[in-house]
Amino acid sequence: MKKLFNLTALALLAFSALAHAEEVRVMTSGGFTAAYKILGPKFAAATGNTLDTTLGPSMGKAPEAIPNRLARGEKADVVIMVGYALDDLIKQGKVDPASRVELADSRIGLVVREGAPKPDISSVDGLKKTLLDAQSVAYSDSASGVYIEQQLFKKLGIEDQLKPKAKMIAKIPVGSVVATGDYQLGFQQVSELLPVPGVSFVAKIPESVQSVTRFAAGIPVGAQHPAEARALLAYLAAPAAQHDVQATGLDSVKR
Repeated sequence: MKKLFNLTALALLAFSALAHAEEVRVMTSGGFTAAYKILGPKFAAATGNTLDTTLGPSMGKAPEAIPNRLARGEKADVVIMVGYALDDLIKQGKVDPASRVELADSRIGLVVREGAPKPDISSVDGLKKTLLDAQSVAYSDSASGVYIEQQLFKKLGIEDQLKPKAKMIAKIPVGSVVATGDYQLGFQQVSELLPVPGVSFVAKIPESVQSVTRFAAGIPVGAQHPAEARALLAYLAAPAAQHDVQATGLDSVKR
């Protein structure tokens, strides 16, 4: 993949932006949000631009979902979302295909309520046993939850056993319903589990049954500040940003 900017070009853009600071409108979905909350302020401090940020899922029927926001005419300079959902917007002509930047990979993990015993899910058999033994299981309404509901339970051969006690949680972090004790186990992308208070992170699910979600970003057609948007995308994808990306539970993209 071609790099949008080298470091020299990015520095020049940042210098130029200091003289012409703009408000960049960003729509971002949950999986990359923790990293964005660290990197966004650093970008703003380096360039003088401000970021007007709106949160919403990458897909689904909720009015907050990024595709639905764009469909009803909400404006954005940058959208950060699940890669295949971004590709759908590109196919629809709503996002500039040349602007697409791959940001990070996100894997599914497990949390339990803080203080509860941590089950062993280091193997597929261990994961299967943990799910069968659990009284209740929660998972998200985003890409990771769709995978769990439609594929993971089937792969493990326990779909029928899990139906009565597993539920997709809409709009709120899965960890929050585990922290309250409403659900015993919570599965979601690691970067969305780690910031939730009151839960303990157990582990990522085994790689052989893992689903890796690629997060990417792009610039909507008709964006008001495309130059500043390109600078932000370059900043988020730069090698210097990867320490912060990884600290939030995401995996860097091999370039």
